[in-house]
Amino acid sequence: MEHRADYILPLRWTDGGPLEELAHYLSDLSRCVDVTVVDGSPAALFELHGHAFPQDVRHVRPDPQRIRRGGNGKVQGVMTGVALARHERLVIADDDVRYTRNDLARLLQLLDGADLVRPQNYFAPLPWHARWDTARTLLNRAFVSDYPGTLAVRRSTLLASGGYSAQALFENLELIRTVRAAGGVEIRADDLFIRRRPCSAAHFARQRVRQAYDSFAQPRRFAVELGLLPAALLLRPTARQLAGLALVVVTLAETGRRRHGGAAVFPATSALWAPAWLVERAACSWLALAGRARGGVRYGGGRMPLAAHSEQHLRRTRTA
Repeated sequence: MEHRADYILPLRWTDGGPLEELAHYLSDLSRCVDVTVVDGSPAALFELHGHAFPQDVRHVRPDPQRIRRGGNGKVQGVMTGVALARHERLVIADDDVRYTRNDLARLLQLLDGADLVRPQNYFAPLPWHARWDTARTLLNRAFVSDYPGTLAVRRSTLLASGGYSAQALFENLELIRTVRAAGGVEIRADDLFIRRRPCSAAHFARQRVRQAYDSFAQPRRFAVELGLLPAALLLRPTARQLAGLALVVVTLAETGRRRHGGAAVFPATSALWAPAWLVERAACSWLALAGRARGGVRYGGGRMPLAAHSEQHLRRTRTA
C-alpha cells in the first residue's frame, strides 16, 4: 500500500450502475489506500456489489448507530466510513469520481499541511449534458472555486467538530463549512484536476432544480440568480443586447476555464455553453423557490428544506 489513508465511498444504487467498471477502479485504488464502500443499496444489489468488489475493499452497510438525524444518506454513509477508518487522512468521494495514483499522491501531500483539501472535478467523457454542466464549473472558477464531488479531510478534525449534518442537501459545502467553523485550514487546490464520469442525461435532467436549490446556502448568489428572469422580463433587451450579455457570460466562463491551468482539462468550446446554463438556472431558481414554499426540494423520496448551514451558525452552535 502506497499511502496511509482511507478512501470512503458512500454508495446507494437502486437500479444498478457501472458495476464492472467501478469494481475495476476499486481494485486499482485498493493498492494505494484502504478502501471502504458504505453501501445503502437494496439487499439484492448490496449482495451483488459484495461479490463484484475486490476482497481488499471493505464493503459495509451504513451503521444504524451512526445514522444522523436528517435525510441525506450520503452523510450517513460517510460518517459510518469515518468511524471505521484506520488512518488520519481521509478521501471522501462520490461513486463517479476517478482518481489516478498521481492525483491521490498530490491530494494527500496537500492534506499534510491542512485539515481539508478541495480539488477540482472535470467530466470525461463529455456528452452534451456534461458540457452543459461544465459551464457551471467554469463560472464558479471565474469568481472563486468550484464545489467538487470529492474532498480530503483529517479524521481527527472531522470527529472533533462532531461530524457534519445530514439535514443539509449540499453536503460537501456543509462539510467544508463544518471544518472551517471548527478552526480547520482549507486548501483550495483549483489546479488539481480529478476526473468525474458523467451521469445519464435523464439523471442530469432530474438534478436541475435540486442543484438550483443548493444556492439557498449562498444567499447573495441566489438573489442574483432569482433576479435574472424578472430583469429580462422588465428590461426586454434587444437581440443585440442579449448577444452582448451572452458574450460577457462566455468571457467570464473562459476566464474560469483558463484559471489555474484549467485549459488542460476543459475543452476550448466549454465556455460557449455558459449562456445556456445561465438561462436554465434563471428558470430553475424560481422552481427551487416554489419547492421551498412546499417544504423543501424533493430528495430521496421526501423533501429537504435545508441547503446548508451558514458558517456563522455552525460556529455559534459549537460555542453554545
